[in-house]
Amino acid sequence: MDALILSRLQFAITTVYHFLFVPVTLGLSIFVALLETWYVNSGSYEERIKLKKLVKFFGTIFLINFAMGVVTGIVQEFHFGMNWSEYSRFMGDIFGAPLALEALTAFFLESTFIGIWIFGWDRLSEKCHCLCIWLVAFGSNLSAFWILVANSFMQHPVAYEIQDGRAVMTSLFDLVTNRYVLGEYTHAFFAGMTTAGFLVIVVCAWKIATDEVSREMFIRTLRRAALYTLLGTMGVMGSGHMHAQYLAKGNPMKLAAFEALWETEDPAPFAVIADINQAEGRNDYEVTVPYLFTFMVHNSFSGEVKGINDLQREAVEKYGPGNYIPDVRGMFWSFRIMVGTGMLMLGITFLIGILAFFCEKKLMEINCLRCVMKCLPVLLPLPFIANSVGWYIMEAGRQPWIVVGLQKTANAVSPNLSSGEVWLTLIGFTAIYLLLAVVAVFTAVSFINRTKITEEVE
Repeated sequence: MDALILSRLQFAITTVYHFLFVPVTLGLSIFVALLETWYVNSGSYEERIKLKKLVKFFGTIFLINFAMGVVTGIVQEFHFGMNWSEYSRFMGDIFGAPLALEALTAFFLESTFIGIWIFGWDRLSEKCHCLCIWLVAFGSNLSAFWILVANSFMQHPVAYEIQDGRAVMTSLFDLVTNRYVLGEYTHAFFAGMTTAGFLVIVVCAWKIATDEVSREMFIRTLRRAALYTLLGTMGVMGSGHMHAQYLAKGNPMKLAAFEALWETEDPAPFAVIADINQAEGRNDYEVTVPYLFTFMVHNSFSGEVKGINDLQREAVEKYGPGNYIPDVRGMFWSFRIMVGTGMLMLGITFLIGILAFFCEKKLMEINCLRCVMKCLPVLLPLPFIANSVGWYIMEAGRQPWIVVGLQKTANAVSPNLSSGEVWLTLIGFTAIYLLLAVVAVFTAVSFINRTKITEEVE
């Protein structure tokens, strides 16, 4: 494999690994802030002791995840200069601005106040301390906003002009208000809520099944986590639907690719499954639901949806000869995995919520319910699978472009980079990341198992 393929593989591995922690940071920071707000407004002395321990419990899980996210995120910065120097040269004026703002307005904010939150328990008033974690949550989600502003330009360039062979920003306001940002950010925000909420549900279920002393507080937390996750899941679905409708104008090739729609149709069917023949530009076999794809895009049973083959011809006329079709098979099945895991999480969360609200006393009395609580951690990978394939859809859907319409991925790689150099760092990063993952999981699981939420003062 040449330096281009290896650089793409390396960036994919490090990015997906980093993105395992990002949604948890986004959603869990808000959930911990809500828990501390609950603590600050609580009544009896005994309950306050337990709630404070509960906040510290989930706050520690958040800190483990936050540390992993920071460490793996820093690596991403080096990729742009080391592996993708031509991209940095061409896009630096635009891409650098939101990244700089992310550091100045978001990362410094969350890093400062997370330190104050950690060491300020006995030094600040309760309300001031609670404000700190809310500022951490705000900073974390603001950080995601600036990153997605930069990414949205790569998906749908706006507010630029070409000067001396480089893309130059013409308006920061237009860059920030890029319509593509709204869909990407809302989807990422609600995905963070869903991921963190599902993580809290799994942790609560395990503690309910294995820790009798702490059971009461984790049942109460489970109710809140179920509501939080349901809100996030519904938000993911709504924002995803909204963004998919915008893709019909903003990036129709991506939309057609993850539905494997080869020919322009009015109305267009939705393919449930398909045997995709990308070489021939068709599906050899498919099971479809008539009218559904058109309805998803236009909220009507009539309306044209452009197909991949027509879009390919339009791209050739606009940009010159070349293959402008992304990995349709990968996009098609990734989308269905994302939607399928999302629906499964919605059903699980709804069921757990019913048990937590209406069957509290029976959770440990009925063997099958106790077994459900104890086995729920097996399903923890679901939101991370959904996030990973969702990220793949977003990034693979713009190929062969690194910036749609402006620069191809093949032209963005560093010209003096050898495959041997990338192999070395690829193996090194993968090995280190695996080691970090083992340490992080072991640390978190050990902490969860040994920590008790009781009325005893520490």
